[in-house]
Amino acid sequence: MTRYEYRVLQIRESMIGGKLSADKLEKLLNEEARQGWQLKAITSTEVKGRVGPGGVEGLLVTFERPAG
Repeated sequence: MTRYEYRVLQIRESMIGGKLSADKLEKLLNEEARQGWQLKAITSTEVKGRVGPGGVEGLLVTFERPAG
C-alpha cells in the first residue's frame, strides 16, 4: 500500500507580488513539482491580513507525494 504525505500552502495576494496572476501561480506549481509534489487541490479562501481585522483574497494549495 502506498503512503502519501501532504503539503498545504496558504497564498495571499501580497505573498506572490500583488494580484494572484496565472503566471505567478504557474511558477509556484512548477517549483513544487520539481520537489516531487503533485497538485491535489486549490481552494479559494479569505486569508487574514497582517494588519486589521479583515482578510484578503487567497488560496489554499494542497500538494501530495508518496511518503519516504
